Amino acid sequence: MTASSLRRWRRLWQLAGLSLFVVFLSLRYGLEPVQAARVSDIRGTKHNLSAAADGSGYTHPTAGGGTVPARNIKATAETQLCVFCHTPHGAATGATPLWNRKLAGAGYTQSYVLYDSNTLDAKQVQGSLEQPGGSSKLCLSCHDGTVAVGNVNVLNGTAPSPNPTTTSTIATTGGPNMPVGSGASTGFTRNLGTDLSNDHPISISYNDALVFRDGELRSPTINPTLVGVRSPGNKPKLKLENTGTPGPNQAQVQCATCHDPHIRETDASKGNQKFLRLNRFQEKQHSVAPAAFDPADNTGDIICLGCHDKAGASWLFSAHAHPQVADETYKAAATTQREFPANLPVWKAACLNCHDTHTVQGARRLLREGTDSISSPKAGGNPALEQVCYQCHTTTAASAVTTVSGGAPDIATDFNLARRMPITVGTPEVHDPNSTANLTAFNLDCSQAGTQCGKDLIESRENLGLNNLSNRHAECTDCHNPHRVIRARNGLPGALTAANTQDTMQNGASGGAHNHLNAAGFVHNNVISGVLRGSWGVEPTYGSASFHALPTGYTVKRGDPGTSTATDAAQPYVTREYQICLKCHSDFAYFDDNVYPSGGSRPLLGAPGTSANSNGHTNFTRYTNQAKEFQAPAAHAVPVGSVSLGNAGGTGTAASNNNNHRSWHPVMAPTGRTNRAGSWIAPWNNSGTGGQAGRLGVQTMYCTDCHGSNVTSTTSVIPDTGKPWGPHGSANNFLLKGGWDTSSGEGSSNTLCFKCHSASAYSGGGGTGFSTDKGDGHSVHSDRIDTQMKCNFCHVAVPHGWKNRGLLVNLLDVGAEAGLAPGTAVSLPYTNGPYYRRAYLRVISFPAAGAQWRESNCNGGSKDTMKSNCENAT
Repeated sequence: MTASSLRRWRRLWQLAGLSLFVVFLSLRYGLEPVQAARVSDIRGTKHNLSAAADGSGYTHPTAGGGTVPARNIKATAETQLCVFCHTPHGAATGATPLWNRKLAGAGYTQSYVLYDSNTLDAKQVQGSLEQPGGSSKLCLSCHDGTVAVGNVNVLNGTAPSPNPTTTSTIATTGGPNMPVGSGASTGFTRNLGTDLSNDHPISISYNDALVFRDGELRSPTINPTLVGVRSPGNKPKLKLENTGTPGPNQAQVQCATCHDPHIRETDASKGNQKFLRLNRFQEKQHSVAPAAFDPADNTGDIICLGCHDKAGASWLFSAHAHPQVADETYKAAATTQREFPANLPVWKAACLNCHDTHTVQGARRLLREGTDSISSPKAGGNPALEQVCYQCHTTTAASAVTTVSGGAPDIATDFNLARRMPITVGTPEVHDPNSTANLTAFNLDCSQAGTQCGKDLIESRENLGLNNLSNRHAECTDCHNPHRVIRARNGLPGALTAANTQDTMQNGASGGAHNHLNAAGFVHNNVISGVLRGSWGVEPTYGSASFHALPTGYTVKRGDPGTSTATDAAQPYVTREYQICLKCHSDFAYFDDNVYPSGGSRPLLGAPGTSANSNGHTNFTRYTNQAKEFQAPAAHAVPVGSVSLGNAGGTGTAASNNNNHRSWHPVMAPTGRTNRAGSWIAPWNNSGTGGQAGRLGVQTMYCTDCHGSNVTSTTSVIPDTGKPWGPHGSANNFLLKGGWDTSSGEGSSNTLCFKCHSASAYSGGGGTGFSTDKGDGHSVHSDRIDTQMKCNFCHVAVPHGWKNRGLLVNLLDVGAEAGLAPGTAVSLPYTNGPYYRRAYLRVISFPAAGAQWRESNCNGGSKDTMKSNCENAT
């Protein structure tokens, strides 16, 4: 037989083998049924690495005409398609389906840095993380960038020997290795490298044990046609691979669970589908909670929801997934970078707004652009969760999406104000939810299977600052659960639907902010709004009504409220804003020695928050404990002066006990005070549809009614149009919405107090409820004292809550709050610690309920003494 005959016979055998191989793949692996608009057609994908010309046409047997796409790397001459991955003969030992690549552990040694996080429950189920296996090894033989794309084991029946990893058996253009796209450390490359810490975990066992521990995954037992190992008669759409240890952990997620490397989308309007077996984007709009996942091609649910059900309705009607809420569309530049179809709305991008399965190096939890890198696109860097949110929650110019009325509020600007929450403290980022956090002292041990703490974003107390105050931080997901927030002023509307989760903008603020109307008939409360739904926090418990006593403990509040409408604070989930605030602003997050004026254990004041001794204070260097201050003992919630409970639970002097009781701003509970409505601005002077009588003292408030960016209005705490609610940042110290210093009071237009209390009433108009035998007490003092009155002359300088009624200081009875013995008298004006700031008031005795204040109650007991003390007060 001649040499040419031998070549012809060899070629015939190769063709015969290839034909049998294609039939084998058709039956076993390759040309499996695909979604209606997708076809198994590798020629029309970037996995066509042959020398076919970019843009050249061909005819597909079922889909009709096709076009070879533009590719950054391809063969210079080789025309075979399948050879880059498969061979009918001489395949990698033990590797199926007939792989034609060098694989880790089969010709060379490769070790990968694996994805990990403190909320990766698969690690708890398996016991340890495992190196890539199964189909993932084949994918990584190109996509880790260490083996030349053209390096195959067998070509035309010949196996090159030796076959190093860095040279090509098949010559290619565009470099021998996988191109780096926008940069090897960006999220816009498919040269993944050997560091997979920023890539979706693979070789993780997916079973009911994982579902039980995680709490937001679909059970493969209940959903066998959706996710599972394929077998005769059962072809789950998302296929697991038996690459794990034989037993319950054998079925694992690999690259081919989500990707089919042979398919392409035939509907160009749907955009690049990234070889996904199911929809890359959310296509279906839901009006009520769906019964099951909809896998329909181009009309169903996004592929992520095939495994991550995210509590169904909680995600689908969240502000990030609701079609009538998340209706902003991506700008052209962001669209191109993300390979989205033109004008893609946020609700369709769904999970991909915030996550990318192959994201920027350095990001945690697959967060898109989630690092502190300053390049665009981001290249490496340290974890920075807020940068994910800032893609949309920023200025109109900087946002990746178009601006619509009532859309994503600009949060980034507030976090760049002079005073702000410590969102950028620590490198790497301190914020880190932990699904095994131990909070057994507070009714929760996350290490136990079934507690499902990861989905609630629980952090350990130590990570909040306990025993290490440098860990104190603020991050977006400390206060908001992005999978559960809804655009509704009522955060607990019951079963979620499309209808009850699309409140419109109110007072220029997002429809997800709490209901706050400066209108007649409105009764304000402290029940959570939609933006706080599903977060976690704590409820303090108390053993004493004394202002000086710390809480005895805390109960953790967490979880998805589901269909519940219950709003009482005893519910297991968060129902109040203060519960979220107190997990950091109380001794839940730090050790409190309860020593004043400063002590030595509470967190220090300072940048990026407010500096020590600001606003006229001295000896004010540490935070106060807000759980202690805001306590609202039920026995003290009575009309002013109607009980004699004293400033320390009855342990003070006779004068401080008689007709005296605690006072507080009604953050945790109502005050029960029924003084005159004229001292208030709406809504605080309102009392429902029945008029004002009998309704004062029942309203409650938010922490963020006082804390947030500066409000220009002098008669309202509602944010300026376009500004968000929330304590993100402010131009004012202590993140306040107005001024609160030694000039606050008469003559100061931006005084915070006068955004709720009537400035005209307090500066001489009368009707404040401060009744004296000579008329309204504020009017009397305004008329008779040449110096303009300031709030801190008579009232405590940190007015969260206080030991005396009316938030009144008493320089005849200074005690532990200033580091002194109870009943200590001090000279005036008195400035010390957080609570006293140029204080003048001396109370000899408190009048009973209904009785008027007289000269004998105050200072030296005579008008001359009072005038002498206060005439030139500053």
